[in-house]
Amino acid sequence: MKAVAFYRPLPIDDPGALVDVTLEKPSPAGRDLLVKVAAVSVNPVDTKVRRRPVADPEQPKVLGWDAAGTVEAVGPECRLFKPGDKVWYAGSILRPGSDAEYQLVDERIVGRMPRSLSFAEAAALPLTSITAWEMLFDRFAIRIGKPAEAGAILLIGGAGGVGSIALQLARRLTGLTVIATASRPETMEWCRTLGAHHVIDHSKKLAPQLAAIDHPMVDYIFSITATEQHLAEIVELLAPQGKFGLIDDPKTLDAMPFKRKSASIHWEFMYTRSSFATPDMIAQHNLLNEVAGLVEDGLLRTTLAERMGKIDAATLRRTHALVESGRAKGKLVLEW
Repeated sequence: MKAVAFYRPLPIDDPGALVDVTLEKPSPAGRDLLVKVAAVSVNPVDTKVRRRPVADPEQPKVLGWDAAGTVEAVGPECRLFKPGDKVWYAGSILRPGSDAEYQLVDERIVGRMPRSLSFAEAAALPLTSITAWEMLFDRFAIRIGKPAEAGAILLIGGAGGVGSIALQLARRLTGLTVIATASRPETMEWCRTLGAHHVIDHSKKLAPQLAAIDHPMVDYIFSITATEQHLAEIVELLAPQGKFGLIDDPKTLDAMPFKRKSASIHWEFMYTRSSFATPDMIAQHNLLNEVAGLVEDGLLRTTLAERMGKIDAATLRRTHALVESGRAKGKLVLEW
């Protein structure tokens, strides 16, 4: 089968950073599905893993942690899907990725693809939907519903992939006042179209902008990017007994300043369940099905921002470069 892989960490402008390869088509066992991949999207995790040292530079490593496709075959222990089903998923960080014609994935982290979306539109959503859902409803324990005086949430980096879906989930499913940050006119407008009540500029001081919209402190802060840059302000802006969550990788994180607020800190990593085969691993199957229903009901929209072209090394190098630039909005999708 055709695939795109890397052998050693190289700058993305090096032609060897990602290369076209031919690999053996895998066969499903246990609870694995063999999925014929139709479309993938690129996330920051793809670029981070590509830059890490590898154990064996002679073995190709296939990236890709967002996919939509069709079940080709199932393992003998599968009970959730059958051949011909259209599915979407974000896979496992421990297994070969989706930048290939076929991929094996455990059915417990796979959901049914929304009937109202194309493969490309669907491929934009799984990883970011899981990340955002787990932060909002598992880590922060926000209740779904629209009670009066629900409080406010600040999404730092609202125009990226995770921000784009977290913004929609918070606006559509909760009574929170949703405040997103962005720094360019086009990304600010993107956040508004997705439902943000307020959009502020994260290239400037956040505190005076929040004070100007009568939210000097907020109950929840979800830092999607640039946590190190904003940490001092986050401590001050978080309401007493508030909840702070992050998904990026600051070099250090000093929790002591949060003590006087009796704040809780949540570090979301959507691969925890699949990496440790936790007893509740199937929660990702369930939440992807829930998101599919919300999409079909018109409550959530795809965050696909640009179709980059065919899945091949040259196109993926170009897409990785755009993700690494930090200037992408929404999700970038490739198709076979």
